[in-house]
This record gives sequence, C-alpha cells and structure tokens, in this order.
Amino acid sequence: MSNAVARLCAPALAVVLLALVACGPATAQRIESATPEAPSAWSGESDNRLYSLTARPESGGIRIGELQNWVVTLTDSAGAPVYPAKISVGGGMKGHGHGLPTQPVVTAYGGGGDYRVEGVRFSMEGAWTLSFFIEAGHGNDRVDLPITVQPPKAAKWDGWNERERALLASMALPADLQAPPSPSNRVADSQQAVELGKQLFFDPQFSGDGQHSCASCHEPERYFTDGNARSQGMGVTLRNAPTIIGSAFNRWFYWDGRRDSLWSQALIPFEAADEMGSSRVGVLRKLATNDNYRKAYEALFEQALPTDVLAGIDAYDAGPLGSPAMREAWRVISTSEQKAINRAYSNIGKALAAYERTLLPPAAKLDRYVRALEQGKTPAAEDQFDADEMAGARLFMSPEKTQCLQCHNGFMASNGEFHNIGTGNFTGQRLDFGRMFGLRAVLMDEFNCKGPYSDAEENECTEIRFLNRDAHIPLQGSFKTPSLRGLAQTAPYFHDGRFDTLAEVLQFYNEPPAIEEVGAHELRTLDLSPKELLQLERFLLTLSPR
Repeated sequence: MSNAVARLCAPALAVVLLALVACGPATAQRIESATPEAPSAWSGESDNRLYSLTARPESGGIRIGELQNWVVTLTDSAGAPVYPAKISVGGGMKGHGHGLPTQPVVTAYGGGGDYRVEGVRFSMEGAWTLSFFIEAGHGNDRVDLPITVQPPKAAKWDGWNERERALLASMALPADLQAPPSPSNRVADSQQAVELGKQLFFDPQFSGDGQHSCASCHEPERYFTDGNARSQGMGVTLRNAPTIIGSAFNRWFYWDGRRDSLWSQALIPFEAADEMGSSRVGVLRKLATNDNYRKAYEALFEQALPTDVLAGIDAYDAGPLGSPAMREAWRVISTSEQKAINRAYSNIGKALAAYERTLLPPAAKLDRYVRALEQGKTPAAEDQFDADEMAGARLFMSPEKTQCLQCHNGFMASNGEFHNIGTGNFTGQRLDFGRMFGLRAVLMDEFNCKGPYSDAEENECTEIRFLNRDAHIPLQGSFKTPSLRGLAQTAPYFHDGRFDTLAEVLQFYNEPPAIEEVGAHELRTLDLSPKELLQLERFLLTLSPR
C-alpha cells in the first residue's frame, strides 16, 4: 500500500452483519446500520499521485455476503474527471492470504468521472483492501482502499453488548425462512417437481447395482448425512458427505465448488463410479420404462422423454463418464441425440433439487433464544443460555480470541466461500487439491447456469459472471466452509471426515498444523484453555435441533 493511501486511510466501516446465505443477494437478510458516523464512501490517492479515486456502494452501505454494485469516481491530480479509463478491480484480505471471492466488473460510465462496478462481495468481517488498477491518459497507476468491515451498534439485551446482540441476531434463522429463487431451474418451486424429486431421491433402482440411492449417503435420520468419514456407495468416495439440509442457500456445491446449482450437483452421483455407478442413458431408460415416473415427468416438463433416441442406442448404459464401455457408447451417439438426452437428464436433476429445496434447517436453541429476546420476552427454561453457552458465544464472536465468525457467519453459519485451513492432500494416493480444480470444473460444466440446459437468463447467472477465476496458489487445499447447523448430528467432520468429535475439531483450530508440515494456510494458534474449548463446544451445540 502506498504512503499516500496510508495517509488517506478511510475510517473503519461499521456495517450490518446480515444473515449470510450461500445463494444470491436476493435472499440475503438485511439489517440496516444504526451508526450515522459510518462513512458511505472511501477515498484514496494513486501510488504515483496521478489520480484520486472515491468508491461507494450504490445501496449506501456494505452488506456482508451480498453481491453489490458500487460507483467509482476517478479524477486527475487537478480534480478533473478522467474518461476514458480502463479500470480493473481486485483486492482481498492480506491477513488471511486470499483475494476477493468475486471478480468485480466495470460495466458503465455515468459521466463526471463516475464508473459503475458490479459484483463486489465481502464474505466476512475484518480488514479488506479494494484495489483499483487504472489505465488512462495520464499513465497507469493503482489505488488501494483499506475497508474494515465491522458489525453496527445496536440496542442492548441484558447480558449482551451492542456488537454481540447484532451478531447473535444475524445468526438466528429468519422467522419467515424459505428457499431463495433458483433462476436456472424453472420447476424449483413446483409441488409436482417436489413429489417426483422425492421419489427419485429414495429410489435405488437408478444405481448400477439397484442398491444405492441419494438417501444412501444422505440419510434423513442422520440430518441427511451418512455417518461415514468418507461416503460409501458402490465404492468408497474421496470425501465426506455433507448434509443437504439448508443446501438451497448454497452458492457452490461439493467441497470444491465444482457445481453451481442444486440441480447440476444432483446429476453427478448417478454417474460417479463410487456412488451410484450408472449413466445418464441408463437413468433415462429406467425412468421411461416406469409408467408412473414417465407420466409424472411428462406432466411436469410438458414434453416427452426421448424414447426414440434411447431405443436407437445399442448399449444399455452410455454417458461421457463412467466405464470405458459407457464412454465409447456415448461417443458414437450423434450430437443432436446427446443434447436431447442431456436435456432430459438435466430435468431429473431439477426435480431432485425441487425436493432438496424443501429441506430447510429446523429451529435450534439459538434461534428460540434470540427470538424471545427480540420480542422482549424471557426465553423458556430449556432455551435459556447458561453461563458456559454465553461464554462460548462470546468466544465465537471475539476477533481477538478466535477466528470463528469470519468464516462461519449468517444464519447458516457459513460464508459459502473457500478457505485453506491446512487440510489439503498433495501427496499419496488420495490427492485432493480442493477449490483449485473445482474452480476449473464449474467453468467447464455443461450444466452450469450459463450452459444450454439452464433456465436462467444471461444476467441472472451472477455467481458465474462475477466468479474470481484466478486459480492462484491460495486456492490449493481450500475447501468450502460448511454450515455449523446440525453439528450434533453430522459427525465425522471436515471434508475427509478426519475428526469424530467436536472436541477434536476445536483442538485442531486451537493448535493448527505447522506450515512446514502442510504448507501455507490461514489459521493462527488460538491458545484457548481447556475450559474455553468446552465453552465454545457448548455454544456450537445450540445450533443443532434437539
């Protein structure tokens, strides 16, 4: 950062910590800031003093986790508007070693030196930098704006200060919780789709051996997980199966984010050899030969299954994934027939997603406790926080004592982004580089939001549009931040299920692995006492339903 910018460092921004959801901005819970002294714009001078730049969010303040549009005003050293200029935007959190979760884009010039920037997102509170790289008539230069994202002041509850009250409120489930829109899935909210998707979810006939269904790895009685360190279908998978409760609020799917919608994610297990071991042609054949499924499909999508195409394929199973025989059978199918199969196959995923969207997180102790306080009531005895739970909550929210809240925020207790905590596997038989390859996979996926089988308009695919595509080294070994809801029901923990208990997880964060052993990561030693670790665990369990 230049000395000039350091002198002009904007004051700390007090913003609202909203309930962060892992979907788009339309569903983000908004709580307006109550801090009139908070700045609405940040200004800085470029490194070589060629330009001055002011940036401000169009909505008047930053909302964590939400895609927002900003206005940037660029002037020269004499104060005159600068146009034309090529401006690119970057930045990140230097203290955590990662960049912005999105790649903002300058989309318009409004006159007077004003440029519109779309796709800015801050995924956690803390010290951020927005960097603006400028190419214009006076020369190339750079402006760094330091922006500290903090929660606002708020009214007090007994026993909690202003900051704690705002953060606890942001972590509670909204009273009117419902799944957010899914533009790429036109049947996302159809009851017919929900009913068809539920039947498909629990039906093992669509697997290669007729013994495995979606529910094999996502068991309702286990909070839709399977209790295994690494999930077991027709084989043993590389990773742990996360819960799908609340998955409607995700932006990215799988631990590496290789898919960008619930419906596109639902298609992978059918063709994964270690999961259901089938093929897209095999799945459609079984659907077409079952009268109940065929009629339900055709009524829902108002189109017939491509039975004529299926009849002309010699092999029972065919698809671009799976065994060599399946792939060869797929290769000889014409492009037009492949597209017809893919269209019907994508519809299967959309019906499954409609059902999965109904699996909303149930209220837990934290939610009932916060609601009672918000209503000016005394929480019921079973919902009252005891001394250890209160102490654990304060530890969770303390930027000095822990880093919990930076990644686990909002009502799903996840910022939906990818972080390196030193758990990647870069040697041996079970290599896992995390987001590094997941980023490439989602861009290449024919079923992503911008693909031919999506129902979304081009401008509705905001996550792909503003995706930061820089597969830089910090992404190596980064995995998606899981929700903390349902922790009591979802052991074992981490992407590879390496820990059986919450106590082990917390000890890992308390004493993270040495960088010399696992490579660079974002964690720091916490030095929490055994009592503090127990208190933190007690609070985390208030996010699980009884």
